[in-house]
Amino acid sequence: MFPQICLEYTLFCRTKLSFTRWNADWKSATSLYEQAAVVYRFKKDNEIAKDAFEKASKGQEMISSPWDAAKHMESAAALAKELGRWNEVSNFYRRASELYRECGRDQPASNAISASALEEKSPEEAIKMCDEACTILKEDGKEQMAFDLYRAAAALYIKMEKYSDAAAFFLRLGSAVHKCNAMNSQCKGSSLLQ
Repeated sequence: MFPQICLEYTLFCRTKLSFTRWNADWKSATSLYEQAAVVYRFKKDNEIAKDAFEKASKGQEMISSPWDAAKHMESAAALAKELGRWNEVSNFYRRASELYRECGRDQPASNAISASALEEKSPEEAIKMCDEACTILKEDGKEQMAFDLYRAAAALYIKMEKYSDAAAFFLRLGSAVHKCNAMNSQCKGSSLLQ
């Protein structure tokens, strides 16, 4: 516990503005958060590691590095999953997706938000996130990359015995496949509907 308190005090001093400190030193604070996250994850202290990754992500945002911020946010989401904090998992993955989109990377944004981590514990949230991922790819003109996401969402609806909702996702898949003129996927989709 003592090293964590020392670390928090050091980082607070580096980011807190005062009469003698006019600029926050986010670069060195972020580096310390990253080091702390790795050390605490190695020590299996996932709670502190999760917080350190979250703060490292914030630091990367402050020094204008959304790619690294998104990577740290995904690490925080993975640790939140291990801790069983499902609301945090979805929030962290959504934030990672936003950060990826900020740096113009829609494919990683879609991958982050598709969040298969939620399938077992929160299938409704997983479906919602798959739908958001499909929307991201559709808006970017990369709808052919969403085929597996449509199938995953439909499969979750089938597991939940919501067949009409599953059929709606299969129809969306069929529409996307037709729009992309992907003949092989059209054959697969028609066999699933039979």
